[in-house]
Amino acid sequence: MNHSPELGTARWRSSSYSNSNGGECVQVSDDFPGLIPVRDSKNPTGPALVLRAAAWSAFVSSVK
Repeated sequence: MNHSPELGTARWRSSSYSNSNGGECVQVSDDFPGLIPVRDSKNPTGPALVLRAAAWSAFVSSVK
């Protein structure tokens, strides 16, 4: 069974590549050990993806 964490209390941070011009950006939360919630910074009340930390790390490594 897949359990998603309750994200209502998540503290979100923006990418270091984010700018104040509303560019395309994601936000992530580090509040959930082993999981990385990811959301669109332009739609903070919209859906979030919850990835395993290893999958997020592999993704970030591949886009660097």
